[in-house]
Amino acid sequence: MGYLLYSLTFLFLVSATVLYITRDRWTHLVPIPEYVYDRLPSSFSNDIESGFSSADFDLTANVAASDSRQGLDQRGKQEVQKIMKSRKVGFDEARRIYTEQRFASNNIGADGRPRDPKFVSFS
Repeated sequence: MGYLLYSLTFLFLVSATVLYITRDRWTHLVPIPEYVYDRLPSSFSNDIESGFSSADFDLTANVAASDSRQGLDQRGKQEVQKIMKSRKVGFDEARRIYTEQRFASNNIGADGRPRDPKFVSFS
């Protein structure tokens, strides 16, 4: 049993040493994410500075009114930011894609009406 433990430890140390010495040859093959962590803003003014505002989704009125809320939803901002970076689209398009994804996950059609076959609407 001791011989097996010694052999595995020696093999690990040799492998780690070889990988360390040859790291210039293989590190470019390791996928590294484009960003590891982005701190999301926590107020409306920081949301505007981070690009979470547009002509169609204007947050300047919130800042002008000294709105004391924390800003936009953190989870929603993370998803919109992920869409903006992965698909390389602007804020309005990313917000539209995010909203359609939320609609689809809640069984709501793109037009805003429920997809439930039992749904009855009186208009």
